[in-house]
Amino acid sequence: MSVSTNPHAVPLPTDQELVLKVIPMPADCNQNGDIFGGWVMAQVDLAGAVLPARIVRGRMATIAVNEFIFKHPVKVGDILSFFSRVQHVGNTSISVKVEVFAERFSTQGEYIKVTEATLTYVAIDDQGKPRVIPKD
Repeated sequence: MSVSTNPHAVPLPTDQELVLKVIPMPADCNQNGDIFGGWVMAQVDLAGAVLPARIVRGRMATIAVNEFIFKHPVKVGDILSFFSRVQHVGNTSISVKVEVFAERFSTQGEYIKVTEATLTYVAIDDQGKPRVIPKD
């Protein structure tokens, strides 16, 4: 295996769960030819909901994007890996950290962190009102 010359290359996290992999396509581009930040945000919201869904066991909604940092542009054909970990479980809400790593099409096997975010989800009932998260 060759040594990376990319100063941004990082290893994938081992303390988080891989919750989503996706490849952005040309239809997801902005006017600069990079992937729309809003497209990335939507994927992060989907990825961020995976672990809380296991805990909430029912309906939930995104109530806050506490932090969202774009570190590097996402390009068409990147293989994006979304890693997540639960940061806090409250009475009705759960906060989650999501980190997104890109494997560039031309340098497969190398990863760079392109985005990180912290989101909060709330458990809701059938009327959309907050409900207590079940405790095991």
